[in-house]
Amino acid sequence: MVLVSACLAGIRCTYNGRDREIWWVKRMVMEGKAIPLCPEVLGGLPIPRPPAEIAGGTGDDVLDGKRRVLSIDGKDVTKEFVEGAMMVVKICEEIGIKEAILASESPSCGCRMIHNGTFTGALRSGMGVTAAALRRAGIEAFEPDMWRRKG
Repeated sequence: MVLVSACLAGIRCTYNGRDREIWWVKRMVMEGKAIPLCPEVLGGLPIPRPPAEIAGGTGDDVLDGKRRVLSIDGKDVTKEFVEGAMMVVKICEEIGIKEAILASESPSCGCRMIHNGTFTGALRSGMGVTAAALRRAGIEAFEPDMWRRKG
């Protein structure tokens, strides 16, 4: 069993109420090979919601209490991001999931690059909050292109 970002499975849960469906991820879920979860929704954020970015840091910084996650309108949503990430980790541990396919560039799920906190579309190296929490729990996180290359 693999964890997948719910939006990649076609579930409309992104900040703007859309999905980021990838056909083969959706098929994995339909075949019972993957479980879709959205950490932001699990953490209590609505659909749709204002976009959010990590202010001046990475998911590791947020987990360490050094940086915050702020929405474009200035609301601090750090608590919701961390709670959602911890819920995803707990579910993975309870089910025995060791790998995840996560949405790229997301402040929750990005594995390599995330938005830099300026809401300009600029990216920075680093993981989102959930990707970092999964890694800390020993669960390997991949973006879709990384998963496909690993074979």
